[in-house]
Amino acid sequence: MKKLDTQSPDFQAELKALLAFETAQNPEIDRIVADICADVQKRGDAALIEYTNRFDGTSAQTIDDLILTQDDLQSAFERLPENIQTALKTAARRVESYHKHQKMESWTYEDEDGTLLGQQITPLDRVGIYVPGGKAAYPSSVIMNAMPAHVAGVKEIIMVVPTPKGERNDIVLAAAFVAGVTKVFTVGGAQAVAALAYGTESVPQVDKITGPGNAFVAAAKRRVFGVVGIDMVAGPSEILVIADGTTPADWVAMDLFSQAEHDEIAQAILIGTSQAYLDEVQAAMNRLIETMPRRAIIEASLGNRGAMILAKDLDEACEIANYISPEHLELSVENPQEWVKKIRHAGAIFMGRYTSESLGDYCAGPNHVLPTSRTARFSSPLGTYDFQKRSSLIQVSEQGAQKLGKTASVLAHGESLTAHARAAEFRLKD
Repeated sequence: MKKLDTQSPDFQAELKALLAFETAQNPEIDRIVADICADVQKRGDAALIEYTNRFDGTSAQTIDDLILTQDDLQSAFERLPENIQTALKTAARRVESYHKHQKMESWTYEDEDGTLLGQQITPLDRVGIYVPGGKAAYPSSVIMNAMPAHVAGVKEIIMVVPTPKGERNDIVLAAAFVAGVTKVFTVGGAQAVAALAYGTESVPQVDKITGPGNAFVAAAKRRVFGVVGIDMVAGPSEILVIADGTTPADWVAMDLFSQAEHDEIAQAILIGTSQAYLDEVQAAMNRLIETMPRRAIIEASLGNRGAMILAKDLDEACEIANYISPEHLELSVENPQEWVKKIRHAGAIFMGRYTSESLGDYCAGPNHVLPTSRTARFSSPLGTYDFQKRSSLIQVSEQGAQKLGKTASVLAHGESLTAHARAAEFRLKD
């Protein structure tokens, strides 16, 4: 891992270089995705079947071969060992409970002339969630994307998940059952995103698409945005740990590994206020790496984008954290509730030495779909509010129309919009 010191005259330049990540779109991927999306939009189910057979090595003859029903999902759940069933239900229950607190409610008020103003909250009608397949199996992603939609009141939750060589993952399908998914299509890639966005003869068009995917999925989500809503186009996973030296070094080392093992471009950063403690964590990492099945990935990640930063104190550490705006921030310090007040930008904040980031990934309750690549400066975790809409309510009283009509008339004439002005003036008594 790179070693940075805030007292170095080159620190800011080094930090900026550390955080730099090439997010430019790949023209070749964009071209392929554009062709796939256009073809699915034109040929519907036929194109979806063709691309699924080609890219996933399946042999579907009809779209029915790619559809799973509620009964299929329940059967997958019942095939699992009891401990996995319990874990899925526990995680879903905790995520549901947390997201109920986020649910927005409609409100109104009347001003002094009897005009009613307010906001009406309604759920989206139908959403699509993308779940990675193949080598990756992420039942947690199913729960984190489907459960807030369920809490929001979305009537239909359509899930797409690729099944390379036709292999279906029971844990992923069981998670869909537990989280209230309506129907599953065993398709993936850009073709799945296009099917959700435009609709086919069998795949219903959705209002919003959420969930992670590879570069082709990300490019497809960018392309269909505007036709449908999307959650975000996420970058590599990242963690920043601020440690005051009171947490066992092994714990912090493993927390850094927990993000580094995602892939070679994930980012893990540790900020400490003691060089001796940073050295202790490094020694722990050197020892523990021998036990990691994904050692090669972890070493590549830490070598490519990892760093240890020596700060003069926790105040400075918090300011650095605000600049980094990490996806996951661990405050592994004494009195974390005091230090969290200094944090302005982070996707999720894990407070105290017992709060490992991995608990948030699976079962703590808050969503693990979080802003990456410094976008926590202006965006938020996925939540119930992402599956609700706000409509403004305006009911002007006769008395209110006299006052508001004159104001609107003046402003409309100022914009040379005569019909706007006359529409308000017609309602005036004098």
